[in-house]
Amino acid sequence: MSVPAIRALKESFGCEITVLTSSMAAAVCPLLPEIDDTIIYDLPWIKSPGQARPETLFEISELLRQRSFDACVIFTVYSQNPLPAAMLAYLAAIPRRLAYCRENPYQLLTDWVPDREPYEVIHHQVRRDLLLVEHIGAKTADQRLSVRIGGEARQASLEKLSALGIDKDKPWLIVHAGVSEDKRKYPEELWIETARGLVQQAGIQVVFSGSPSERELTTRLQRAVGQGAYSAGGMLNVEEFAALISEAPLLVSVNTGPIHLAAATGTPVVVLYALTNPQHLPWAVSGRVLPFSIPVVLKSSNEVIRFTDKTFFKELYELPRPADVISAVQEVLSGRAGQFPELIC
Repeated sequence: MSVPAIRALKESFGCEITVLTSSMAAAVCPLLPEIDDTIIYDLPWIKSPGQARPETLFEISELLRQRSFDACVIFTVYSQNPLPAAMLAYLAAIPRRLAYCRENPYQLLTDWVPDREPYEVIHHQVRRDLLLVEHIGAKTADQRLSVRIGGEARQASLEKLSALGIDKDKPWLIVHAGVSEDKRKYPEELWIETARGLVQQAGIQVVFSGSPSERELTTRLQRAVGQGAYSAGGMLNVEEFAALISEAPLLVSVNTGPIHLAAATGTPVVVLYALTNPQHLPWAVSGRVLPFSIPVVLKSSNEVIRFTDKTFFKELYELPRPADVISAVQEVLSGRAGQFPELIC
């Protein structure tokens, strides 16, 4: 979702862009033509698969210092604190440092944008990032999400799809059931009922997608649904997965990464949207959102997110019924669903 803002930086200043990111996010970077280089480090203030070592901070600050960067832009969601990253950039002697910040950063940021979110306004994440770089004069006319997919990845994804036994001349779609956080989960039994309905009532083939760690999940779902359902868990790398999404008539998922890949490829979506982050709705793509409230025991302890929850999510939404999901799928496939409006709370 930061790609349009990165594009604005590149177009406005003609600069080379290096992205510092975690191992969890690094796989998508080669698909983004706006990015020239990637530095991968798992830092202690970012969710990562392992335990960061204290020495990491000294290693990365020295690496950044040696690269002699001219400026640093810190992209955050409104519930994150930018100051650890700002301190890193300060130690690396990067002369210009831009970020949103709620408290006064003093010398840690040379370009401070006071963070009004979520207490005065909530923007979509894409808009939030665009407004940040606009503070230093960076703009772009192209505000779409985008990914670059090579011909080899497209061919590989189609061959793997065919190997599953899918008939591409008949209706099909992707269902991505895996989530990174339990609070976003849609129960397996409801996924199964939904997929059975799509296959048996609507005559739509269902491909269950997932990462290697989600292979067992996609296999369970496929076996429970039976004929007309296929498991692609762990079969595709990130570029092949993006290619598959670009070929699909529709993606059904919860609010997680594949939804934004679909937006980047122009693939319509049906989103079972756990009410956690309102600023992460699909951007500039057609589809339907089916919201549901998350269980109280799984709600965040982050006080900024708790404020959003108490202010904007007072109304309780039950889990979408499989019939609701099937109806939404048919509406989107028929072309009756419009593009999502831009969120401004």
